[in-house]
Amino acid sequence: MSVVFPHTFVPWFRAVAPYLHAYRGKTFVVAVTGEMIAAGKLNAFVQDLSILHAMGLKIVLVHGFRPQVNEQLAAKGHVSRFSHGRRITDPVALDAAQEAAGQLRFEIEAAFSQGLPNTPMANATVRVVSGNFLTARPVGIVDGVDFQSSGLVRRVDHGAIRRAIDIGALVLLSPFGFSPTGEAFNLSMEDVATSTAIALQADKLVFMTEVPGIRENPDDADSPIDTELALADARRLLASWPAPAKPTDPAFYLQYCVKACEHGVERSHILPFAADGSLLLEVFTHDGIGTMVVDEKLESLREATPDDVGGILQLIEPFERDGTLVRRERTEIERDVSAYTVIEHDGIIFGCAALYPYPEARTAEMAALTVSPLAQGQGDGERILKHIEHRAKAMGLESVFVLTTRTMHWFIKRGFAQVDPDWLPEARKRKYNWDRRSQVLVKRLF
Repeated sequence: MSVVFPHTFVPWFRAVAPYLHAYRGKTFVVAVTGEMIAAGKLNAFVQDLSILHAMGLKIVLVHGFRPQVNEQLAAKGHVSRFSHGRRITDPVALDAAQEAAGQLRFEIEAAFSQGLPNTPMANATVRVVSGNFLTARPVGIVDGVDFQSSGLVRRVDHGAIRRAIDIGALVLLSPFGFSPTGEAFNLSMEDVATSTAIALQADKLVFMTEVPGIRENPDDADSPIDTELALADARRLLASWPAPAKPTDPAFYLQYCVKACEHGVERSHILPFAADGSLLLEVFTHDGIGTMVVDEKLESLREATPDDVGGILQLIEPFERDGTLVRRERTEIERDVSAYTVIEHDGIIFGCAALYPYPEARTAEMAALTVSPLAQGQGDGERILKHIEHRAKAMGLESVFVLTTRTMHWFIKRGFAQVDPDWLPEARKRKYNWDRRSQVLVKRLF
């Protein structure tokens, strides 16, 4: 333990640091299904949420209660009725919903009050605030179905919620709203969470759900999860799928994610509550665990600017220390920053490479090709290489060459061929380090 632990924990904690800086002071609306609470996942989830709260995130928590209301109705000998993916709330169902909401609010507040030593909640001071933040209106009659006391969010008192989270409280919302005349309406958790995220212009809307996310091929249960969906792609998927009738239908949560992104919420997420720590994995790792819908692709491949110098240095420094890369001073990178291409994800540099042309020889050197260990194996290196090749072609150059001591096979697999160091342009040959004995590989572009 004493040998392995520092070598795993320290790099991991340093890798998390950029996210801590990026998310401090940001607003998250997190929605949990009643199924998650019924599955006994509440305490572990509350511990994870309290960690985010301690890191300075502003959190609004919205709970659902679908199975709890069904249980109350079954105990009363009453049948649960749904239509168009929504509960029909007759007087008995309204009573059951009120009872379930009161019980769940009690359980959630109790969970946030834990403080046992040697747990993530030790010394935690999470103050939970709840109240009549929502004004509602009736769903009414849809396709001949009277939804009775089922409602929709009419207005969110975002000012009151903002004041509460700005002083460090966690706001808890139940799926209930009231009309100006005091009439109670049963709302859906998804509608409450989405409307609240839009009203607050939250940085993230997160659904903790019974589904793992949106699969690349929804018809194949073994298909991998699409970890990032552009808003345009999410719209196309929704248009191609039938209207959802139950939460496990692919379009059910996706429709709310799309609505949130269309109305100013930067990112919306569908996460599986079955995976332990899924909220932390989504927030603090490069690819996350569920599906994120975003208005534009967060990951961008572009030419570097002076603001990227610090990120480039941080990325390449470990590879300079172990000898994979030749050491470069900050002043050198600042001088040559326009030669660099970077891959940026959510404000963090995960890959880079520089292009140094030798026009007299109609070639260019690609140097410092680096991909973060957190993102290796996902094709980022190849994407950077393609971009460098396009830049070289645009300059009218005929080839690109690299000098490497450890990654020769990676380049050979991508069309490079080994040549003698004497092949190098004269200006580059004078700077060749014969002690390092780097292999020279060339790729023809035409």
